[in-house]
Amino acid sequence: MNHPGADGADRIGPYALLGRGRTVGGSEVFAARTDEGLLVTVTVVGPELAADPGFRDRFRAAVEAARTLSGAFLIPVLDADADAPVPWLATRFTAGLPLRQAVDRHGPLSEPALRVLADGLARALGVLHAAGTVHGEVSPDSVLLTMDGPRITALGMVGATGSPAPSPTDDMFDLGATVLFAASEGEPDTGALPVSLRDVIGGCLYPEPADRPTAEQLVAYLRHQNLPALEGRWLPPAVTADMAAATAAVGSESAGGGGRGPLPPLPEITAGAGVSRRKLIIALAGGAAVLGGTAAALAFSGDSSPAPEGRAGGPAPTARTASPSGGRSTSAPSASPSSTDGPEPVVLAGPDAVKAWSKAGKNAPTCLEASDKVVMVVTDTATSFLDAATGKSVFHPMNTTNTFRTSSFEYLTAYADGVFYLLCDTPSVSGVLAAFDAAGGKAKWATNLGATDPGGAKFISMYPSNFVAVAGDTVYVCGQVRQMDGKFSAKSPTTGYIRAFNAATGKRLWQVEGTDINNVLVPPSGSHLLATSAVPGKKPGRVQMIDAGRKGARGWKVSVPHASYYFTTGWPLTCYAAGLFLFAGGNGNTLFAVDAATGREKWHKRFDAKSGDQVKIGTPFTSQDGATVYVPVGSDLAALATADGTLRWVAVLDGASDTGGSNLFNASLRLGGKNAQCSADTVFATDSAKTLWAIDAATGRARWRYSDPGQPDVGFMWTVGGDHVFIASHLTMTAIAAHGR
Repeated sequence: MNHPGADGADRIGPYALLGRGRTVGGSEVFAARTDEGLLVTVTVVGPELAADPGFRDRFRAAVEAARTLSGAFLIPVLDADADAPVPWLATRFTAGLPLRQAVDRHGPLSEPALRVLADGLARALGVLHAAGTVHGEVSPDSVLLTMDGPRITALGMVGATGSPAPSPTDDMFDLGATVLFAASEGEPDTGALPVSLRDVIGGCLYPEPADRPTAEQLVAYLRHQNLPALEGRWLPPAVTADMAAATAAVGSESAGGGGRGPLPPLPEITAGAGVSRRKLIIALAGGAAVLGGTAAALAFSGDSSPAPEGRAGGPAPTARTASPSGGRSTSAPSASPSSTDGPEPVVLAGPDAVKAWSKAGKNAPTCLEASDKVVMVVTDTATSFLDAATGKSVFHPMNTTNTFRTSSFEYLTAYADGVFYLLCDTPSVSGVLAAFDAAGGKAKWATNLGATDPGGAKFISMYPSNFVAVAGDTVYVCGQVRQMDGKFSAKSPTTGYIRAFNAATGKRLWQVEGTDINNVLVPPSGSHLLATSAVPGKKPGRVQMIDAGRKGARGWKVSVPHASYYFTTGWPLTCYAAGLFLFAGGNGNTLFAVDAATGREKWHKRFDAKSGDQVKIGTPFTSQDGATVYVPVGSDLAALATADGTLRWVAVLDGASDTGGSNLFNASLRLGGKNAQCSADTVFATDSAKTLWAIDAATGRARWRYSDPGQPDVGFMWTVGGDHVFIASHLTMTAIAAHGR
C-alpha cells in the first residue's frame, strides 16, 4: 500500500480515509470509515519510526496492552496492524477539536476550562501510569477538546514504542506544557496561568523530574481546592461551533453525541512550533548556575560594606574574578576558590549509609515530621507515630489524613517544643490545623481553617494553606488568597496571607494578606517574619519584614532585582540566623545578611563564575545553632560564617544527574521544597541524582550517601529528627544515624 498522504492514497487496511490528515509526533492522523460506515480515527506510523529495527515488536506489545485500558478521558484502541508495509493504529472516532487549533483560532482558555483540561489529562495519564505505560505524545496537537472534556488516545506512539522509552515524569512535563500553551497561547510564562493552577502546573514544568507531581497528585490537588463545580458547557460557543462545522464537513456524526464524532483536519505543524522543553526550562529555572548543561566554577568575594544606594538587595559591587581552576573529569566543575578566597573545595565521596532500621507500612506516607524520639507519619488514611529508635508504633493512630505529598510548593507539618503540627483533613472536615502531643500522641486541639475564612455568607474567596511553621508560642499558617469572582490577569500579582494561632489553644490571633506576601519565612524565635513577593517574570522581587508583635504590621522592605521566583509558596526561599535575615539579591549571585529588625545590611557575599557564566545562588539554609549559613550554587555547597560571611568550606558534587545532565544540589534550583536540613553536627542535602548526602558540618566531607534504586519517580521523602534522618520510599520507612553508625 502507498503511504497515505504521500501520493493521494485513500485507503489503509479496511478503512477509507476521509479528508486530509494532521501530524502528531511524526505520525499522520486521519478520520476514516469502514465499509459498513463506522467512523474511526487512523494513525499511520511515520516512516522514521517504522524503520526502527525493534519498532514492530514494541508496537505489537503496546497495542495488546492498550486494548485493556479504559478511562473517561482515554480514546480506546480498536484495531492495528504492526506487520503491514506501513503500520497503523485505529482508535474510536471522537468528535473534537485539537487544542492547538482551538487556541490558535479563539485564544487562551478560561480558568474553569483550564482546570477541566488539567484534570482530564491527569486522570487519563493516571490510568496509563497505573498500568505501567507512558503516553509520550501529550501536546497541543494530540489533545482533543470534546463536549465533555479533553481526550488523548490510550496509546501514545512515542511512549509505547520509543527507544529509550520516556518516563511518567516526562508525561507530566508534557501535561504542564500543554496546559500552559492553552493559558498563554504558546508563551513560556507561567504567570499566564490562573492562581488556582500556577503552583501545580508550574510544578509539572520543574527541570528536575523528581520535583514534578504525579498524575494522581495533580488530580488530588485540584479536588482538594474545593472550587465550585463548573456550570454549563466548559468550552466557549465559538469552539463548539467549530466542532459542529467539522462534523458537518465529514458529514455523518453529531458533534454533541457524548464525545463521538469526526476529527477535524489540522494543517501541518511546522517543526519547532509551540513551547519547547528547553525554552520552558530556561524560563522557569532561571539558569540556576547551569549554562550550556554544566554548573559554573565559582569564585567568592565579599565585604561588610553596604550595597550601592546604601541598601541590601541591589546590584553587588564588582569583584575580582579568580583564575580558572584545573580541569576535572566531571561535566559539572565545582567551586575552586584561589588561596586568597578560602579553602580548596572538597569533592563529595563517601560510603553507603548503614540503616538503623527499616519498616514496611500499609500506605505510602504523604508527610513526615520527627523529633528526637518520635516520627509522625501521615498518609491518605491516617496519622501514625513511630519510635525514632526502633520504628515500632508507639501511639494509637489518629484519623487525620493528607492526600498531598510534601512537595516544592506545600509543606504541611512542623514540630516545636514537644508538639507536632499538621495541616490535614478529617472524615468530616476538610482543611484543619491540628496539634499533637509528641509525648503521648494525643490531640491537643484542632482548628477548622474553613471556619475562619472571612466573607460571611457570601463565598468570595478561598484560602488554601501551603505552609505551617512555629515560632515561640505562635503557630503560623501561610497560603494564597484565591478570588472567586472569575476575574484573572496574568499581569496581576498573587495575593498571599499569614494567619497566626495561639500554639497552646489553636485560637486565631490575627491575619494579614496582600500582594506583598507570597513566600514566608518564620524564624524559630522572635517576632519578625520575612515575606517575599513577585509577579512571575514581570517585575523585581521584594523582601519585607512582617512584625508579628504588631499583628502583622509591615516593616522595612527591599526591592530585589532578578528574583521573580519569590512568588513561590511553600517552603521558605530565605533563611534566618543569629538575628539576621539572609536572602539572594544583586543579580541573583549575591547573598545578603541584614538585621531582622531594621533591614540594615551587615554583610554580603558575591559568587562569581570563573568561566564568566552568570551564577544564581539557590535557597540558603542555616545550622541549628545559627553560626553557619549554607549556600547551594549548582553543584556546589558553600558554608559561610553567619557573623561575617567568611567562607569555611565548599563541598562539590561529582558525576551526572539521573537524567544525564550535571549533578546539582536540589536546593540550588530555587524552586522551594525542604531539600536540605541540619542536625547538630551534620548537613543533609539531596541532589539531582536522587542521592541523600550526610556532610560533616565542620569539614564539608561526606559521612555517607544514601540512594534507593526503587524509589518513586518523584524521589523519596525525608526529614531530620535529633541525630537521625528518616526516609519514606513507597511503603518503606528507613532511619539512618547522622554518623552512619
